[in-house]
Amino acid sequence: MKNPLGMAVLGLLMESPLHPHAMAATLRERGMDRSFKVTTGSLYDVVRALMREGWIEARETVKVGARPERTIYGLTAVGREEFTRWVDRLVREPQPEFPKFLSAVSYLGALGPSGAAEALRERAERLRASLEEMRGSHRAALEQVPRLFVVEVEYAVRLAEAELGWVEEIIGDVESGRLAWPEVPR
Repeated sequence: MKNPLGMAVLGLLMESPLHPHAMAATLRERGMDRSFKVTTGSLYDVVRALMREGWIEARETVKVGARPERTIYGLTAVGREEFTRWVDRLVREPQPEFPKFLSAVSYLGALGPSGAAEALRERAERLRASLEEMRGSHRAALEQVPRLFVVEVEYAVRLAEAELGWVEEIIGDVESGRLAWPEVPR
């Protein structure tokens, strides 16, 4: 299993057995949908894959009122071992990641100085709004769960703060001419 959403599911099931709708709701409540792409279809695909691997199992099926039956899943002993091994490896071993922004910045020159500054100013504004939202959801999550369960939001905030600082620095460099554009041959 290499799908990061699988890690999120296993992590939730370390806490308690859940059905997929509760998994999705919990991920969203904790702001973890910023770290993991959470859709109903992808969540059910991951649950089926984890079942095939023997990492989770159906514990019970419940029906509440007129709602459809819901299967509650729990972690198996094998799933707990594999989850722990997976997290340990990812924490210990930096892996190459390929952020789209880094790819775009490689070609910042294509926008020209004014286009680059304008695009970066807009990104900075969006980063500020995102940071405000992350900090708010982190504070709210801390009222519900221990810090350990949302420490990844702190990491995401630090990354966004660093990115915002860099973007603001580059805007200043573009506007002051410290980041010069070469003449484009015609």
